[in-house]
Amino acid sequence: MSEELVKFKGSAAGLQLTIAAGADIEDVLSELRDKLESEWGSRFFRRGTLVLLMPGVIPQEDEERFTKLFRQHGVFFRVEDAEAELRETRARQAAYAQAVAVPQPTVESTPVTAAPEPVSAPAVQAPPPVAFNANEVPQPLATAAEPGTVPMKVVNRTVRSGESISSRGGVLIVGNVNAGAEIIAGGSIDIRGVCKGLVHAGAYGDRTAVIVADCLMPVQIRIADIIAQSPEGMVRPTKAERAQIRDNAIVIETIER
Repeated sequence: MSEELVKFKGSAAGLQLTIAAGADIEDVLSELRDKLESEWGSRFFRRGTLVLLMPGVIPQEDEERFTKLFRQHGVFFRVEDAEAELRETRARQAAYAQAVAVPQPTVESTPVTAAPEPVSAPAVQAPPPVAFNANEVPQPLATAAEPGTVPMKVVNRTVRSGESISSRGGVLIVGNVNAGAEIIAGGSIDIRGVCKGLVHAGAYGDRTAVIVADCLMPVQIRIADIIAQSPEGMVRPTKAERAQIRDNAIVIETIER
C-alpha cells in the first residue's frame, strides 16, 4: 500500500499510535512488525518506550496481540487516551499539593489564674524533602490517594523485561532492572544493581523524589512530570548515581554508596 497504515507521534505521555481507518488488523500487525524489526525501528523504538493507542480503535480481543508484539521488542503498549492520562496526572499533582499543604498555627488566648503555665502554639513543620546518603534508603512521602506514611515496597530479585513494579510509596530493588522492565513509584526509587528499564519516581507529583542505582542506564527516566532519555552511545557508569530534579530538569550526579 502507498499509504502508511500506522503512524507515530510524540506526546508528553509517550508515543501516540494512529491506525488508518478501515485497515485490516493483520495488515496493521504486519506493518508494525516490519517497523519494529527495521534498522529505523531499532533506533526509534528504544527499549522501555511507551506506545499509546486511543480506546476503540482496535477490537478488545486483539489488544493482547499488539501488547505481545511490542513487548517482544522491549516496548510497552497501552490502550488509553493520552490526553486523559495527562489530565489525570495533573489532577494527581494538584491533589498531592493540596494534601501536603501545612496550615498556619493559631494561638487562642486562654484565661489564667495564679501561677499560670505558659501557653504556646504547637510546632508545625512542612514535610522534609526526600534525602539520600550512602547509608540511607530514601523514605517515601505521603501521596494524595493514601495520606500518611506509605510502606516502601522491597523486591529482592531482578525485574525482567516485560515486568512492571508499582507502589504508592518508594521502591527498593535488590537486583537488576532489565531493559523492557518498568518501575513506577509515588516516592523514591533505589536500585541495588544495574538499571536499564523505564523508571518513574514521584509518579503522583512529588518533585523531591530521587532515583538511585548502582549502575544507572535507563532508556527513559521520569520524576514527577519531568522526562529524560539516555543519550545514544551512553558509557556504562563506574559508580552509583542519583537522579533528581533541579532547575526544572533531571540532573544525574555520582554518589558514594
